[in-house]
Amino acid sequence: MKSVITENLTFRYSPSEQEYTFPDIELEKGENLLLCGNSGCGKTTLLHLLSGILTPQKGSISINNTITSSLKAHEMDKFRGEKIGIIFQENYFIESLSVLNNLIYISTLCGLKADKSYIKNILNELDIAKLANKKPGTLSRGELQRFSIARALVNKPSVLFADEPTSSLDDENCSRFITLMQQVCASHNLSLIVATHDSRIKAEFKKCITL
Repeated sequence: MKSVITENLTFRYSPSEQEYTFPDIELEKGENLLLCGNSGCGKTTLLHLLSGILTPQKGSISINNTITSSLKAHEMDKFRGEKIGIIFQENYFIESLSVLNNLIYISTLCGLKADKSYIKNILNELDIAKLANKKPGTLSRGELQRFSIARALVNKPSVLFADEPTSSLDDENCSRFITLMQQVCASHNLSLIVATHDSRIKAEFKKCITL
């Protein structure tokens, strides 16, 4: 089963700015893909198109046999909340809530009932169960990265997108984080797309597209 398919994607932020033209993507369920290239080449733009944050000028996007590029805004919001997990370059959490309550809130924000048993299993899988009642501001950078994976997984998505997830990590933690993401996606049978200019992780991916 194809989890992500794109065809003839183009995007322009305004008539006076450059047009981005993207290569086609075909990704099997459970497969990993690295999008690499220098800053400004359109990696984040492509991730935002795939996740429905942006709408392409031309072309189509299919995720799990749903043509997401044809969905209306409210339909895309619902689909994203239920089917797409996103790890952003910067981690933003609700500082007044504990790790556990941040994750519960994400589910309710998407109109879903939080599966507390599943959430606790994710925290155990990521080895951060002991942090469940701590506030995000007390966590280390590495703990926050694991927390970001948990947040992306909380609604049991079909695909996981990560934007420059290792840019602030040293070599050792960079390798550990990529390995952890791949292991978690494999255990949940998720497709993973990582966008980065970080050349350290290129060897960790069999499939790579350079923009």
